[in-house]
Amino acid sequence: MVKIVKSTVLEAPVEAVWEVLRDFNGHDRWHPAVADSQIERGQPFDRVGCVRRFHLADGSELREQLLTLSDMDMAFSYCLLDTPVPLLNYVAHVRLTPVTDGDLTFWEWQSRFDTPAGEEAALAAMVGEGIYETGFAAVRRHMGLAARAADA
Repeated sequence: MVKIVKSTVLEAPVEAVWEVLRDFNGHDRWHPAVADSQIERGQPFDRVGCVRRFHLADGSELREQLLTLSDMDMAFSYCLLDTPVPLLNYVAHVRLTPVTDGDLTFWEWQSRFDTPAGEEAALAAMVGEGIYETGFAAVRRHMGLAARAADA
């Protein structure tokens, strides 16, 4: 099993970041890898159990299900239902925590998944860097925040 844990600090109040991330169907507005997204069966984007079907920029289609959502904890979890990439038993968790020294946001994004033998390192890099770290930089741009030196 592969475990990925990535985190960052955003120079924005936690409530403002939560407003962006809480929308389970909103990742096509900020993540550059996501071309379009819709919630199946007309369900609300914040209903636990809803399924988002989306396309990546390369045309690949994925489906993910919202497993938990907590406004009190500013956290949610989701799993992959269908994907062309062999991320098996993929479950991810997103959590925001206020950093009170400066009204900042600590954002942790983590997941666990299985892969075919020999693909662990490549798929871990794809998820950790290509999805999570790219997502951190994309939310900064989306919110008009200053880029970190590593993102510039």
